[in-house]
Amino acid sequence: MAIILRLDRVMADRKMSLNELSEKVGISNVNLSNLKTGKVRAVRFSTLNAICEVLDCQPGDILEYRREDGKAL
Repeated sequence: MAIILRLDRVMADRKMSLNELSEKVGISNVNLSNLKTGKVRAVRFSTLNAICEVLDCQPGDILEYRREDGKAL
């Protein structure tokens, strides 16, 4: 897939654990872990909004587009 999730990087920068983020965002650890590891096919805007609010970041800090040939834009 051409979309890469960088949630783990942003969480590390903010020194926030998976448990802490899941509590503040209001989604389960399992769902957040799946999002963090890129095992999801979709993300609700409401979830993305909540994550960005808690982590004080922009969606582009969490999501990255990489062309199928592997080159970043």
